[in-house]
Amino acid sequence: MAEKSFEGAMQRLEEITQNLENGDLSLEDSIDVFEEGMKLAKFCSKKLEEAEKKVTKLVKEGEGKFSQQPFDMEEEE
Repeated sequence: MAEKSFEGAMQRLEEITQNLENGDLSLEDSIDVFEEGMKLAKFCSKKLEEAEKKVTKLVKEGEGKFSQQPFDMEEEE
């Protein structure tokens, strides 16, 4: 499978969802695209987890030192 981007995978997931919702596919084709969609969903989930791990904020400590802390959306709101 070629290298894919998160955005490309999300676009393909949208296409798959539309195809399945339309109901124009045969049962076999529906199963095939559903399986593809599950793989893409897993790929996107993994990419989001990786991005979440990278997102950090710097917290200024005493004496001008900085440390990295995990980014917490609830804390920011």
